[in-house]
Amino acid sequence: MSLSSSSSSPSQMYHVPELDNNDMDHVPDHTFQKYTSSNSTKRGSTSKGTSIVWFRNDLRILDNEPLYKAWLSSQTVLPVYCFDPRLFATTYHFGFPKTGVLRAQFLLECLADLRKNLMKRGLNLLILHGKPEDIIPSLAEAFGVHTVYAQRETCSEELNVERSVITGLQQVVIPCPEESSTGVTHSNDSPKLQLIWGSTMYHIDDLSFDVTCLPDVYTQFRQCSIRTCIKLPAFLGPPPAVEEWGCLPSLEQLGLCSQKVSKGMKFVGGETAALSRVYEYFWKKDLLKVYKETRNGMLGSDYSTKFSPWLASGSLSPRFIHEEVKRYENERQANSSTYWVLFELIWRDYFRFLSVKYGNSLFYIGGPRKVQRSWSQDQNLFESWKDGRTGYPLIDANMKELSTTGFMSNRGRQIVCSFLVRDMGIDWRMGAEWFETCLLDYDPCSNYGNWTYGSGVGNDPREDRYFSIPKQAQTYDPEGEYVAYWLPQLGKIQKDKRNFPGNLYIPQIVPLKFGNTGRKDKFSGARRANDRVSERRWNMR
Repeated sequence: MSLSSSSSSPSQMYHVPELDNNDMDHVPDHTFQKYTSSNSTKRGSTSKGTSIVWFRNDLRILDNEPLYKAWLSSQTVLPVYCFDPRLFATTYHFGFPKTGVLRAQFLLECLADLRKNLMKRGLNLLILHGKPEDIIPSLAEAFGVHTVYAQRETCSEELNVERSVITGLQQVVIPCPEESSTGVTHSNDSPKLQLIWGSTMYHIDDLSFDVTCLPDVYTQFRQCSIRTCIKLPAFLGPPPAVEEWGCLPSLEQLGLCSQKVSKGMKFVGGETAALSRVYEYFWKKDLLKVYKETRNGMLGSDYSTKFSPWLASGSLSPRFIHEEVKRYENERQANSSTYWVLFELIWRDYFRFLSVKYGNSLFYIGGPRKVQRSWSQDQNLFESWKDGRTGYPLIDANMKELSTTGFMSNRGRQIVCSFLVRDMGIDWRMGAEWFETCLLDYDPCSNYGNWTYGSGVGNDPREDRYFSIPKQAQTYDPEGEYVAYWLPQLGKIQKDKRNFPGNLYIPQIVPLKFGNTGRKDKFSGARRANDRVSERRWNMR
């Protein structure tokens, strides 16, 4: 079944979300109101002094537990975001930019929207430039902070920063008034860093097993309950007195050159856009009911949810998506599509829990299973893949979409991964690091989890995972509409020849492992296997 849009022209743009300004204002306001607590009274008299909310990959208000706990425990709350220069350095092995320009622009939009929404609730967002381990302790000392609240992360770079922040806070001494029978006395104490789990649908503390004993199949998640979204009061202020809240940097100040999305999908960063997209996809367009049938498409804005960029930045809570799916099932219908959206959120959770279990082995060339295999790091071959010059239109179109928009379909990611590691024999980490540069929805757990899985070094023991380009093209782009959109020169070619145009396109840089007719003999089951593999998603795309 072809899932391409026959009405797509080579210059068509897709805005995600594509609501008008009225809906973009009304829908999030209505959602915020629904998820606002009517009780603004803090529990007891335990609230005191100032706390910091250190925003990381949780750039939202709705269902933000660190923000809620900071408000609950303190008289004043100081929200902070640190532009850590390490986020804009280069990748570990191959020196690609860690954050490409399109994700940087998306991040800036997320932060601008977060500041706007915080200000509506009586707060603001302090924007500072530098390493968190330098900034957070300094702020704690200057404002007499008792606790820093932040979302807990799982991978080594983020964990190293957390440890450094804790070390820095231990050097800070804050006078603490204490009431006793003889009156008020003062003692000295250091601020604490309280890390809170909040990036998954299932909470890590609710699993029916220790995460270090995570099974290699995810089905046991279904035995766990899912917590409801946290409601915050309408007013979270006042903030402490801050002389200068700081401005968002330009791309140039981050060392990046501006890049406009000229075609394909243009995403808007921020919680406002995220909530609007959920409304648009579930309720206004009623696309949730057919998600399972359309999810393997590649062209257009509505073949899948497109939630993943907002999930990765923390602008969208996975528990909110769960609650909206359940509401949809109650008010409209429950079917295999509603089940499948939650199924993919489970896979997203699973990769995050895997990162806790396996640690740094997720980034090793042999993966968690320490697979011994010879890999090539041929730079010319890799550059051809990266730039979309392999001679295979389905590969080249997907890679051009990635570099142009920062996005690629789930199906496309599986195909280009298989081609790089199976047909070209290139070190999978080169592909993973390039995705780290380009993807709007990059997060280390999903990205490296999927790359280890797709290259046969992950937790799944079935190593021979191959996506046949001829079969994929025939099934998902039979008339070549997707490749013609991204490679306009193919638009004049007969539709059934576009994916294999012969001399009418650039030469193929390598032969396919199983030839241009796909897999044969003992490999004839590849299609069925790949259909099962497609259930393991590269996030909520």
